[in-house]
Amino acid sequence: MSPPAPKPVEPGAAPPAEERTSVSRWIPAVVVLALWIVVWVFTRGDDTLALPGTSRTDLHDRLTEFQNDLLAGRSTNPLMQFTNSIADALRSAVEWLQRMIVLPNFPRPVPEVGWLGVVAIATYVGLVVANWRIALLVAGSFLSFGVFGFWQDSLDLLIITGISVLLAVVIGIPLGVMIGTSQRANQVVTPFLDFMQTMPTFVYLLPIVLFFGIGPSAAVVSTLIYALPPLIRIAGFGIREVSATTVEATDSAGQTYWQRLRKVQLPMARKTIIVGLNQTTLAALSMATLAAFVNGPGLGKPVLAGLRINDVGTAFVPGALIVVMAVMLDRTTTAASERAEKVARGGGGDVRVRRGLLIGGGIATVVAVYLSRTYVSLAEFPTYSVGDSAASAVSDAVDWFTSTFGGATEWVKDLITNQFLNRTQALLADSPWWLAFVAITVLAYVFGGVRATISTIVCLAGIWYFDLWHDAMITLNMTLVATVLVMILALVFGVWMARDRRVDLGIRPLLDAGQTIPPFVYLIPVLALFGPSRFTAITAGIVYAAPAAIKLVADGVKAVSPTTIEAGRSTGQTTWQEITKVQLPMAKGSIVLATNQGLLYVLAMTVIGGLVGAGALGYDVVYGFARSEAWGKGLAAGITIVLLGVMLDRITRAAADMRRDDGPGSRRAFNVRLPIGPPR
Repeated sequence: MSPPAPKPVEPGAAPPAEERTSVSRWIPAVVVLALWIVVWVFTRGDDTLALPGTSRTDLHDRLTEFQNDLLAGRSTNPLMQFTNSIADALRSAVEWLQRMIVLPNFPRPVPEVGWLGVVAIATYVGLVVANWRIALLVAGSFLSFGVFGFWQDSLDLLIITGISVLLAVVIGIPLGVMIGTSQRANQVVTPFLDFMQTMPTFVYLLPIVLFFGIGPSAAVVSTLIYALPPLIRIAGFGIREVSATTVEATDSAGQTYWQRLRKVQLPMARKTIIVGLNQTTLAALSMATLAAFVNGPGLGKPVLAGLRINDVGTAFVPGALIVVMAVMLDRTTTAASERAEKVARGGGGDVRVRRGLLIGGGIATVVAVYLSRTYVSLAEFPTYSVGDSAASAVSDAVDWFTSTFGGATEWVKDLITNQFLNRTQALLADSPWWLAFVAITVLAYVFGGVRATISTIVCLAGIWYFDLWHDAMITLNMTLVATVLVMILALVFGVWMARDRRVDLGIRPLLDAGQTIPPFVYLIPVLALFGPSRFTAITAGIVYAAPAAIKLVADGVKAVSPTTIEAGRSTGQTTWQEITKVQLPMAKGSIVLATNQGLLYVLAMTVIGGLVGAGALGYDVVYGFARSEAWGKGLAAGITIVLLGVMLDRITRAAADMRRDDGPGSRRAFNVRLPIGPPR
């Protein structure tokens, strides 16, 4: 039963007790900030633990020595032997698929299946799992990969993504069933899933390279680890959501555990599980793109090459093709989910027409595969100059824009940098480490209670231990500033969408499309506008995090009871009072959840921003990739980023639990938290 709706607040009346309690938390927070600033004035610049430039500490060098010892003993270390055998198997699988569809299979001078056969097979798969519209989308997407000159890179990326998703299904579905049918298993597995989803994508790569080397194997393993949690979490959630009455009815009929699972729970959770597959596929594509940092094959390589030389035109075309691929995979899995639901309900359209399409499409596919194996021109994709022309056009457009509007973009960058970034960074990074430690801990207690305080103390102690305190505070500052800007956008657009259905219908498709784009791609247009700087990383983080935060706020405000809103209007409330006194307070759970997601999204993007001048921990990780002698510092930076993410996650989650209700944004909503965004 839903809790009774809060009594509407009359204009000029005192806010309810719950709202006064929420407001009262800001009073001690302001006091703590004031005391922090007073002490900072007298201690500024002391004991900041700043580490100049590329300097390293003894701890960082010991971590590097640990890596060297592992690599030196790889032939005798059982763990290294085991991971090397897995790496060899994955590398062989990737190379076999490459020889099948994208690379010459010597002595054959072309792949076993040429481009025409590959396009035909992919199109037919789209027809089988969804419908003819999706088949056309798939065909157009594959043709665009070749026409723009990135056929091999595109198929390499699909190979890495496909293998990772297949392994995620093999591992994730059984684990999802386990946590969906056993509360004890759910309690054990969920903390690991939380940790895996809190860790920024970039951080996976350093330890994975140590155990699996560079190349396709590291790309598959890192992609698998990142893509696995959504499927496990959502599959388990779908199984738990099966009606208890239905389960009890099957139990009374004498069905065994396996019969109940196979005949009732899995069929009824089918749509939710396919949504989880959708999220896992998009997460896999996102991580497979980032795997270019560890020499993973795919479109990430040309994007990375363009970013490294600050050439937006070079990075734009492969970046756009990544977006095309993401949209294709998203729409295909979504349509497959919708079709599965229709078929389960006895729908699915005219059976004879569909059977004819499948038979005709199957015959055409077999013919296309045969032709692609017979004629070289149908095996090797023709060479076009469309990609080069598009890259040149984008470069020219960027040059024109920066020369025309460079003053305006510089003004925006300087305004936010000087008025927000520099001021807050001075407090966080220039405070003595012990002062920032105490102040952050007290603030965690104010907003999150004892649980958040304990987590904060542990995480801050870890950050101090790994000798990157100053860089951590700079990264924390960038994350907090970007999150504040994200939440301003989320509140403005979320409330607007919730109050105007036409706005919702206009904006939501753009937000859905934005959530399908891998984070790596966001750097390209932002780099074109603002050049390499920490502001570029922050702006990319805002663009990356805003869609999820806006949708969470919009859905939370929209879920406020219409009866409550009407009751408030009957007392003569203005629109502003209605929003601030009724809708936002009642949607506070969703707002806190949006803040939580915004923080984690922004932190992940800030780390990736190390490529474009963000500095701090992001640069430390990139430096650790580039220089073998700095591997230990890169690992320490990665662990520090994880500690920052866990600390921010625990504080916001605890804050949400202290304000939780049974509506959107409740504790239950956190248990289905996704790295790409909530299911659409």
